[in-house]
Amino acid sequence: MGGGDHRKKAVVTSAVRSRLATVLLALSLMLPGAALAACRADTVELRGDFGTARFRVETARTPAERNQGLMYREEMATGAGMLFVYPRAQNSVSFWMRNTLIPLDILFFDRTGTLRTIQAEAKPLDETPLPGGPGIRFVLEINGGLAERMGIEPGALLRSPEVPADLAAWPC
Repeated sequence: MGGGDHRKKAVVTSAVRSRLATVLLALSLMLPGAALAACRADTVELRGDFGTARFRVETARTPAERNQGLMYREEMATGAGMLFVYPRAQNSVSFWMRNTLIPLDILFFDRTGTLRTIQAEAKPLDETPLPGGPGIRFVLEINGGLAERMGIEPGALLRSPEVPADLAAWPC
């Protein structure tokens, strides 16, 4: 085999790899689970002018789980939080810090996963109601002061499998 033949083989191999990568990408986009691969039940993502952020979350779906929330916890990892899910948008949602031992930022989202209100640096053990406003369906609690440090502001989008895909501003 001469030198020219070797180069042709390398070019063909490169072309085959490129086509194979294109075919694999196309197939992955057609698979039903491919779009959901980035979304996990134990993870939420936020996107806004600040960029993106990911939090590992526990989810509170039932009234008992929502009532318990993060009470009695002495610490929470920086990349962690709790996602509260209501079966439908609420006329009025407010949280308090009864028996909650760590400062929290409380982020209130509408049914599309759009951030409407932030109650920043909620004080531990304070029973003052912290309203989220009308039309709230999802609430994310993260460590106090983190939203400001990250630049998270109203209008940011929540990505989670909990947000119905047909309503989500940023679907899975």
